[in-house]
Amino acid sequence: MKFITTDRLIIRRFTPDDWKDLYEYLSNEKVVFYEPYDVFSEDACKKEAIERAKDEAFWAVCLKNNKVIGNLYLAKQDFDTWELGYVFNEKYHNKGYATESGKAIIDFAFNELKARRIVAMCNPLNSSSWKLLERLNMRREGHLLQNIYFKKDENNRPIWVDTYEYAILFDEWFGNN
Repeated sequence: MKFITTDRLIIRRFTPDDWKDLYEYLSNEKVVFYEPYDVFSEDACKKEAIERAKDEAFWAVCLKNNKVIGNLYLAKQDFDTWELGYVFNEKYHNKGYATESGKAIIDFAFNELKARRIVAMCNPLNSSSWKLLERLNMRREGHLLQNIYFKKDENNRPIWVDTYEYAILFDEWFGNN
């Protein structure tokens, strides 16, 4: 099993047994508010843990006691570009875990996966998300207006939202870190 360690964290592949920890944060409306999905039930988290265990793009972020406190998403795109995403349990916000694990997965992507570029996207209203990307020394490359929707209103019309786009190149990462 692939894993990455930091001073406080283990970043590893999901297992089906991670469903309880996954449920702890994916069932929280505040945590999934900006995500392209609604809150998960226990049964949905059991299925999701199985799916994530099969999907190499998902990484469980764990404390040293193996408690899953969030997840990273790192998926291959075209042109040696990888997309970064993340969701963390609200109980572990503002403790530096997202920054610590983000730096570790970016290092992994550049060093092990030979990424040329890493991109990430977030809703401009999600200041915690874009501030994290800026702590990771990613550069805001664009502000797309009403470019995407994940949910619909009561009349089944799309609720369009904006997107900030961030990126960092291999040379920038090693020049900044």
